Amino acid sequence: MDVLLVLVVVAAAVLLIVAPLRAGRGAPQEGAVAARRADLEASKEAKYREIRDTELDYRTGKLAHEDWERLDAALRAEALDILHALDALDNGPPAPG
Repeated sequence: MDVLLVLVVVAAAVLLIVAPLRAGRGAPQEGAVAARRADLEASKEAKYREIRDTELDYRTGKLAHEDWERLDAALRAEALDILHALDALDNGPPAPG
């Protein structure tokens, strides 16, 4: 009976000691998601800055209208891709089908 009690106490102690280690398994993944989100947010801000700079260049006459339209469309498409990536990060992976 004493051996059984000792085994139960040892098993409980092992579970208590190992529990934080097992809970930490998700931490690297969460860190990777946070790092990805930070990268995407920085990319988004940089892309917005590029769009504003291109708009300013057009308004000050440094860019022809056709060049500005082409650049603006490309920059906005890239910004949309970044926004979609941020949405996917917030909502998780898309559902199959």
